Amino acid sequence: MPGMMNRASTIVKAKINKLLNRAEDPGETLDYSYEKQLELLQNVKRGVADVVTSKKRLEMQTSTLEQSVLKLDGQARQALQAGREDLAREALQRKAVAQEQLQGLDQQIQGLQAQQEKLVASEKQLSVKIEAFRSQKEVIKAQYSAAEAQVRIGEAATGIGEQMADTGLAIQRAKDKTESMQARASAVDELVESGALEDFTTGGETDLDRELRQLATGTQVDDELAKMKAEVGSGSGPKEIEK
Repeated sequence: MPGMMNRASTIVKAKINKLLNRAEDPGETLDYSYEKQLELLQNVKRGVADVVTSKKRLEMQTSTLEQSVLKLDGQARQALQAGREDLAREALQRKAVAQEQLQGLDQQIQGLQAQQEKLVASEKQLSVKIEAFRSQKEVIKAQYSAAEAQVRIGEAATGIGEQMADTGLAIQRAKDKTESMQARASAVDELVESGALEDFTTGGETDLDRELRQLATGTQVDDELAKMKAEVGSGSGPKEIEK
């Protein structure tokens, strides 16, 4: 039972594959692949844009923190000049926190920069590959169209196309019927000549009727000939027609 199921599954898959191969258009398949590659390229470009946006946002935060560091440094100096060491200490502590945040932002910006460079390089490589694929796609489509046209012309010329095949079958059937009718006509003629069949076109006269009629005609001619001889011999025959 499992073997039969496997065999049935194989047959179904083969049928489906045959139908898919018949329905598949290489031109459409290549165009679809090209569209998918373009979508991939667009995704890479969006990735580059997202990375650049994130980097710009971090750079803006960095600029804000740098300004804050300068401001806190000035506030610490002013506090010392005013004799407020406690305020100066607090300003310097905030400055230290801001500087630590700046270091973290710098590392993140460097990481985004490296990621941006990789994405840009990938985008360029992908663009070159897609352009090469596009050119090759058009060449393959043109070659396929030419081959398809050549096949159609060849099929039409040699009569192996579907329509020509139907026409050829119709011609063959007509020939077969004609030969069959000719053979039947010959057989009927042969039977009529042999007397196996009566020829009703003669008014129902049979072979025996024809022979008797021919015999009667021959006897009548013989009798008339004998009478004419007797008349000629006795001299009482009809006079010769004067010229």
